[in-house]
Amino acid sequence: MTLTEDDKKTVEKYALQNAVKYGQAPQIAAVMGRVMGECPHLRCKAKDMTPFIQEVLGEVGKGTPEDWQARLEQLAPELIEELCVKKEPDKGLKPLEKAECGNVVMRFAPNPNGPPTLGSTRGIIVNSEYVKKYDGKFILRFDDTDTQTKRPMLEAYDWYIEDCNWLGAKPDEIVIASDRVPLYYEHARTLIEGGHAYVCFCESETFKKLKDAKEACPHRDISPQENLEQWDKMLSGGYPEKSAVLRIKTDIKHKDPALRDFGAFRILKMPHPRPEVGDKYVVWPLLDFEGAIEDHVLGMTHIIRGKDLMDSEKRQTYIYKYLGWDYPVTTHWGRVKMHEFGKFSTSGLRCAIEEGRYNGWDDPRLPTVRAIRRRGIQPEAVRKFMIDMGVGETDISISLDTLYAENRKLVEPKANRYFFVWDPVELEITGANPCIANPPLHPTENRGCREIDVNSKILVCKEDVEKLATGSKIRLKDLYNVEVTSMEPLQVHYLDDSIASAKKDKMRIVHWAPVDGIPVKVLSPDGEFTGIGEKRIATELDKVVQFERFGFCRIDSVGEEVVAYYTHK
Repeated sequence: MTLTEDDKKTVEKYALQNAVKYGQAPQIAAVMGRVMGECPHLRCKAKDMTPFIQEVLGEVGKGTPEDWQARLEQLAPELIEELCVKKEPDKGLKPLEKAECGNVVMRFAPNPNGPPTLGSTRGIIVNSEYVKKYDGKFILRFDDTDTQTKRPMLEAYDWYIEDCNWLGAKPDEIVIASDRVPLYYEHARTLIEGGHAYVCFCESETFKKLKDAKEACPHRDISPQENLEQWDKMLSGGYPEKSAVLRIKTDIKHKDPALRDFGAFRILKMPHPRPEVGDKYVVWPLLDFEGAIEDHVLGMTHIIRGKDLMDSEKRQTYIYKYLGWDYPVTTHWGRVKMHEFGKFSTSGLRCAIEEGRYNGWDDPRLPTVRAIRRRGIQPEAVRKFMIDMGVGETDISISLDTLYAENRKLVEPKANRYFFVWDPVELEITGANPCIANPPLHPTENRGCREIDVNSKILVCKEDVEKLATGSKIRLKDLYNVEVTSMEPLQVHYLDDSIASAKKDKMRIVHWAPVDGIPVKVLSPDGEFTGIGEKRIATELDKVVQFERFGFCRIDSVGEEVVAYYTHK
């Protein structure tokens, strides 16, 4: 093949850039990608290009890094500058396509079969943040029309509203689908009258075989009038449960089986858990139908949905076409996997709670908003965590350490410090007079000190004791230096108060607690920790504190025992 001089220079400059960037002979895959991006006329000749590119790479590879740098500066100095610019990862929310200030309506539409999870917060926060950005309207819509498989949970409605408010995403409007079933019936009737929907009596397996074979259901071509009669009989309870389905006509020979005549309504005779709905309806819309109608009726301008729901969008597009509506602008995002939790489902968590494997929806081991709230994670940290994640189709795998880092910035300046000793072991001190220790409430903020009475005995952690031996010198934090004189029983002898001597002798620093302290129980994702803490901890109800050498914790309850929820390190 014949290449122009410009084509040859393009190959050479990207070969040189690759060599300069990595300090070694250029790699063909990277160079080929850059060349094809700049020279679309060569894409159809990619196979023919390979030998030529390999020849250029071979020539470039004979040079030294100094040769590559000098030649690239001569040939394409702008590519040197490109290498010097440190590319920051894209963070935050990109502008919404076709968005007009004051005319953006977005929604978060959960099925309330359990409380919001960390996965839910992404949809809550990102949608509400876009609405704030464009001075629009944020709607919380409960898609609660599945009374059987994902049966709504009555408490979850209020939990979603509470958690949205806590996250700084207060809805401008709240809509409950189970209150609006007649609206869906009305649009279904319009579709039947127009010949776009029909009542199907096929058993599910029979219909699947027909669909897979690209063959029409025998009920597909029944007249609209007869379909309306059958529809009315469905609504009045004249058919057994699951014996009839209202289907939307599409292309029965569509290459994608998921788009062939999909279901819009089915018969379910299980009462709805909301008492105001109860057994009022026996025909319920499937999510694709209900969501399609609501997104139009509520004036949705933009939708963000998972890329795994692209088929839903394609199915809904048929409904919009039949009814003469314009589909909202849609953005897709990839899945988010959080290392600490792996795969989970709300239904699975619900079963585990009912079986007693967890202590409730706010168990610190769970990925629910109720759990992270109880642990002391701040809403501002969650918002920043989710907004920085942005909106993109790439699947994301992320650690909660990123969230904890954001939260630490918020709680560290506010959290008072306290001693908490888990797995406590009694330590006897000789040679020291009773005194009052005055550790600071905060290492950098001027908040004063705690007062802890110290007599001849204190408590230390068992794990610290296991690192000691007779003769070990340690510094009891914010108290004084001691030397171990006996391991059984554990005894130490007072040396001095000097911090300087502790540093000079490189003494291990050991935290402690008074023997007359208050019992403390910490609930954490890694289990339960029990021990003794300073009495003053009991004054910190509902606040986040830092247990020194242990981590940040939120004080959940105070009584004869303090119960704390672990936040993070």
